[in-house]
Order: sequence, then structure tokens, then C-alpha cells
Amino acid sequence: MRKVLSTKMPADRPPSSEGKAKVRLGLTIGWREHVALPELGIADMRAKIDTGARTSAINAKDMELFQREGVDWVRFRIPASRHHKRFRIEAPVLDQRDIKNTSGVPERRIVIRVLLVLGSHRWYVDLSLADREKMGFDMILGRTAIRNRGILVSPGRSFVAGPPVLEPDGLTLSDSPVRVSEI
Repeated sequence: MRKVLSTKMPADRPPSSEGKAKVRLGLTIGWREHVALPELGIADMRAKIDTGARTSAINAKDMELFQREGVDWVRFRIPASRHHKRFRIEAPVLDQRDIKNTSGVPERRIVIRVLLVLGSHRWYVDLSLADREKMGFDMILGRTAIRNRGILVSPGRSFVAGPPVLEPDGLTLSDSPVRVSEI
């Protein structure tokens, strides 16, 4: 017979706050949201919020590494969907990492850094390039992309943040090295 230990805290000892992040919650999002990746020419894409995935990923095809002025770059294609057109993109490579796929098998992926717009919020995220053709979403937003941003994920809700806010004069991408061409 196993002895079961009580999980109750003694009445005179308050629960420990050790290890708890002091982050103010400022944005609640659902398990899926509309996002924009303006540097990639995408004004609206459905993304699955995946707190089980560390790194965010986007559906990318025909990836080709090359060098430009001594820097590693990648050329790839984002297939068209009902939310966006088909694009050919060239972007500087941030990293190449072993990232576990949906089956838990590590695979080497190219990672780029791009601007993400979620509702009226915007920040840069690391985005791995992967074949997501058989997945339900062209993009997943992993936990490192939302960590320490005061974001609460409500798993029973969808599209809570509203459409991405792209103000024509409020978002300048002239400093972005990413090159986009419609195909």
C-alpha cells in the first residue's frame, strides 16, 4: 500500500512566489490568430498559437542558401493560400538549428528574424522555415515568440486580438534587408 502525501500547505505558511514571473498581462489571444509579417509581404495569415513548440515556423518551399557580401542568406517561396498571394523571399539567415518536427524528430532548419504584427502589437520573432504543407496552418507561433510579453493564451477562443493593424504611415520597412517579389 502506497502512502499519499498531502498537498495542502500549512495554514501558517503562505504559498511560495518563488519561480513565478512578474509579468503584467496586457494581451489575451486565442489558440489561433490572424497575424501579419509585413517584411515578407504578408498582411494577413492565420497562425496557430502553439505553446508546445519552442520555435515559430512558417510554410516555406524551395529553400536555397547563398551568400551575399559574405553573409549567409536564404531564398525561399511561400505558397499562396486563401489569405495571401505566393511570394519569393530573400532574407538573411539568423541561424540554422536542430528543431523537433511534429513527430519529435530533430531536423536542421534555417531560421530568419522578421517583424510580427498581432492585433495592434508588433515585435520581432525568430521564424524557422519548414514544409508545413500537410499541416492545418501555414504558421505556428511558438512559446519563445510570446514569452515575457504579458500574453495570455485562451485555448477555448479564436481570433481574439482582431486583425493585424498595419498603418500605412506607421510602419516603415525601409531598413529591412528582406527582399520580397510576387510570383
